[in-house]
Amino acid sequence: MPMDPEAQVELLTDGAVDVERREELLARIRSGRPLRVKAGFDPTRPDLHLGHTVLLHKMQQFQRLGHEIVFIVGDFTARIGDPTGRSKTRQVVTEDEIEEGARTYQEQAFKILDPDKTRVVRNSEWLGGMSFADVIRLAGKYTLARMMERDDFAKRWSEHAAISLHELLYPLAQGYDSVHLECDVELGGTDQLFNLLVGRRLMREHGLAPQIVMTTPILEGLNARVEADGRVVGDKMSKSLDNYVGITEPPRTQLGKLMSISDGLMWRYYQLLSELPPAEVAALRASCESGETNPRDAKLRLAKEIVARYHGAEAADAAEREWMAQFSRREVPEDMPEVTLTIEGEALWLPKALADAGVVKSSSEGRRRIQAGAVQVDGERVSDPQTKLRRGDYVIKAGKRAWVSLHLR
Repeated sequence: MPMDPEAQVELLTDGAVDVERREELLARIRSGRPLRVKAGFDPTRPDLHLGHTVLLHKMQQFQRLGHEIVFIVGDFTARIGDPTGRSKTRQVVTEDEIEEGARTYQEQAFKILDPDKTRVVRNSEWLGGMSFADVIRLAGKYTLARMMERDDFAKRWSEHAAISLHELLYPLAQGYDSVHLECDVELGGTDQLFNLLVGRRLMREHGLAPQIVMTTPILEGLNARVEADGRVVGDKMSKSLDNYVGITEPPRTQLGKLMSISDGLMWRYYQLLSELPPAEVAALRASCESGETNPRDAKLRLAKEIVARYHGAEAADAAEREWMAQFSRREVPEDMPEVTLTIEGEALWLPKALADAGVVKSSSEGRRRIQAGAVQVDGERVSDPQTKLRRGDYVIKAGKRAWVSLHLR
């Protein structure tokens, strides 16, 4: 039985941060016409990570309700470079990098979206054919004053940092995607809100009904932390910051990375990544906080759910067995000490961590043991004495009898 319009809106806006405008969304769904919903991905890197999947799952919700999904490969906009969150002009991506990213993004997106029901387009199909006169006409539909209201540009302007003219064209190019496709809805992360609203303005300027804009939360990286007031503090998940879980990474790697996040951050990941009903997650959290459930078991449940999503249930079970074998009491001393350290900055130098945790007498000794191959972190031998540990939980072995369960906060 088809879901009624009010229920659709309730489902689709659940978890969204910005909705511009909800009443328009309801009216268009009530019309009975499938909505055209688009989201763009600039293929500047070859792999998608869990941060990207927050948006992809919102697209999947629209798709399951019978709406048309348009997956835009931003092969033209990637040449400009999205200035969002940038303190300086972005480096130009090569054509080879764009082509590789375009190929792999599409393949990986279909791990979530139905390939038979997804329309994939490249925005070079319409942006690449525009003449200089076309660009001038497009630029004439938006003011510099409005463009400089954008946080990224305003901050750089106040700091006398360079803003290249081509960067001002990026929001216009992204907005024109919506004009060309005559979209009903555009989805993006919260950092894309300005660009999405430019699309609304340009559609109005072209005599079209402005698209509904919806943003999804930004997933923080593995090393983020949760403050006492509940705020999540840390960089967003990013390959360049090495704080990510790639959706094509091996099952054991995915599970191991997810098991490294802090107990507090686990609930943010449950909120944005898990398909468990919110009431069930709330009950699980209450059980952990009361001491009835070990937080490690709750984290393992989440990690297995995600691994199974991208590799299948059998691979998730195998990854769990391998991980448990490393950290079961048969291999780790029952009386292994637990140490919690509070660190400043993003990471702690491993030799210093060994010394501060009391498993070696000094950082120098820690360095020598690493060079001798005597140090293991989460079952993996470490050979680089410059290794740093980000916030998280680790089982460390620094010799035959030197063990510690280390919590970095």
